[in-house]
Amino acid sequence: MTVLTVDSASPVVLAEGDRLAVDGLVLAVRVSPRRKRFALTVELDAEVTLHVPQGRPAADAADFVRAHRSWLVGKQALRERTRPLNPAKRLVEGEVFRYLGRTYRLTVEADRPDDGTVRLVAGRLVLSGAQVAEPARGRAALIAWYHRVGRDWAGGRIQPWAARMGVAEPMVDVSDLGGRWGSYLPPKDAESIGRMSLGWPLFQLPMHLVDYVIAHELAHVRVSGHGTEFWRLLGRALPEYEERRTELDELGRRMWMGDIA
Repeated sequence: MTVLTVDSASPVVLAEGDRLAVDGLVLAVRVSPRRKRFALTVELDAEVTLHVPQGRPAADAADFVRAHRSWLVGKQALRERTRPLNPAKRLVEGEVFRYLGRTYRLTVEADRPDDGTVRLVAGRLVLSGAQVAEPARGRAALIAWYHRVGRDWAGGRIQPWAARMGVAEPMVDVSDLGGRWGSYLPPKDAESIGRMSLGWPLFQLPMHLVDYVIAHELAHVRVSGHGTEFWRLLGRALPEYEERRTELDELGRRMWMGDIA
């Protein structure tokens, strides 16, 4: 992979896959024939991507980066502060898993038949020896457990929040939403109802943060975007939503997202 260092007279044309060094910053280069102007993005891992129109010289790109350096450095610092710290888990006796803010330790029962499930017994999550021996099976069983208990718990929370906010109660499911905690899909027509999806890792968090995500998604039943009216509606039902959003950002990046060590 080429790393280019340029000056104002450089005639070099940037190519897809290059890396451009500008005043101590190193940027990944993406070239598109459809792009008309330069752009910068800072990825979740704080890596910087420079989007470049096809055929533009490296010197022009370097000038663009320098003109936006303050924005870029600030955005990188923010990404570093909020970088996900999601730990990988080991399927060993005593490993800690969370459910609704409480911690539960893993117990391995070597002789237990493997029925593909996880049990919560006396405050401990129980896996079979076969599930531990094949980590993919153990991981799938744990995630399926979060799906099941999360769906059961959330089922009792939607109606009170929907009534408080004066919105129609949607269908609810628990799924893998990648890095999102929740989403809302509006109804297709007047005869159907909307669907709220909650990410399974959400149910590791304390109850008040799960409630925040539920209220947030219910606000989308009435307001599709995140404009003033959205936050006004959420604020009427949950006046402390800003504090909960901040807590979710900080605590959420430390939750288990499914990686097995």
